[in-house]
Amino acid sequence: MQIETFFPYRLAIAAEGFSRRLASVYGQEFGLSREEWRLLFLVKDGPIDSSVLARRTTLDKVQVTRASQRLEERGLITRRTAPNDRRLREFEITGDGRALFAAAFPQVEAMAAETLARLDPGDRAALEQGLDALLRAMDALPVPPEGSPEL
Repeated sequence: MQIETFFPYRLAIAAEGFSRRLASVYGQEFGLSREEWRLLFLVKDGPIDSSVLARRTTLDKVQVTRASQRLEERGLITRRTAPNDRRLREFEITGDGRALFAAAFPQVEAMAAETLARLDPGDRAALEQGLDALLRAMDALPVPPEGSPEL
């Protein structure tokens, strides 16, 4: 078997390529890293604590800490110790963060739409259905121990 035909590799390459296209917008035009974009996206709808954030993203604790520090330094989010559990941090978007997200999101969404528009409508539907099925299958599996190697 060649690595180019190994499904996990192909999926990772496709996801990375798609993510890099989007990063060309929020990174170059708005000065955000991938981690900062994901964190800003997750906090845009209201406060979120670090345990919820960990469940909703692929970011590890170090990535969250570094990204949140940079966003806080830029005045885009606030961080504080969660009132109900001092081990957790709570993140909230600021007015400046909301404005930046509102400016960036339509451009990021347009880049995603432009990329997906290159797919045949049947292929797009199949991709959406396949991703939904893969995510459901992953949810049904036990979570691997932290520190497991990635492919």
